[in-house]
Amino acid sequence: MLDHEEKFLFKEEILALANALADNGQLDNVEDLLTDVITSPRFDSEVFTLERSLQVMLGARPGTTLVGLVTVSPEVFDEVAEVRIPPEIHERLVAWRARFGLAIDNALNFLNNPDGIQGHNFATQVAHVEERRVLQGRLTLVRYNNEPQFFVADAAVFLGLVADVMDRLGPYLEPDAVDAETIARLKEALALIERKTTRGS
Repeated sequence: MLDHEEKFLFKEEILALANALADNGQLDNVEDLLTDVITSPRFDSEVFTLERSLQVMLGARPGTTLVGLVTVSPEVFDEVAEVRIPPEIHERLVAWRARFGLAIDNALNFLNNPDGIQGHNFATQVAHVEERRVLQGRLTLVRYNNEPQFFVADAAVFLGLVADVMDRLGPYLEPDAVDAETIARLKEALALIERKTTRGS
């Protein structure tokens, strides 16, 4: 459960989320998004961008709070009830946690547990989606129990993930954290992407 300070901050976040979900149409939009993620054949890769999508729909704080609330332990909803948010929003949040929470939480735990990954393989493929050609990547991560997990997504999703990882690692790097060969590979890869994606090249 939450201590006094955590409870205060939590209630502030939930109120911001409730305000963002005040419109019934917005509730339906979020539920449609969660349904699309859970039922997507590329579910694991969709989870990469779920929080970002919610932040676009609801705002940064509410989007982050919703992911946390959907995947939180059921007891925390006792704290949510004390905030006295509109009952239809509370009911929808509880239903979302029951319907989507476990699957999303499992995916997030997997993605945030690199220590359990023993190896990986990345490959590309061209797929035909809705009468257009799409470059996709296929990432296979092998867990410590030798069970593979597959992530298939459009190239932009993986490139966005790479950018996020670099943004988050960058501030904490020390001079000897990365070898010169890796830096050179990153520069070459970025130069290639720029050449391939610059119009008129």
